Amino acid sequence: MRYESNPKHSQPWQRGRRGTLCPPDIDREEAQAMLAGSVAVGARRYAVRQGVAYRAQEHSRGVWHGHPVGWRQVCESLRRRWIRERRVCRRDVGRHWEG
Repeated sequence: MRYESNPKHSQPWQRGRRGTLCPPDIDREEAQAMLAGSVAVGARRYAVRQGVAYRAQEHSRGVWHGHPVGWRQVCESLRRRWIRERRVCRRDVGRHWEG
């Protein structure tokens, strides 16, 4: 799996494009590490960083891009697992529910 950024999730926001903006402090290496440590759920992969959920999707064979999502968009079993593993706390889930 290889990470490749998608301009619609980067600053400055492109006119007419939809997408959640990624924090500017995530560099390519960190994004690649998040992808490598992500969990597959169906055709998508999920990771967590500083209490925020990220979802990645494959846009070319073996090439992925990701962006922040609200915890509401993460399946309940994965949310519970990460709370149990202390990768995220309930307060962060509540704070970033909508994304």
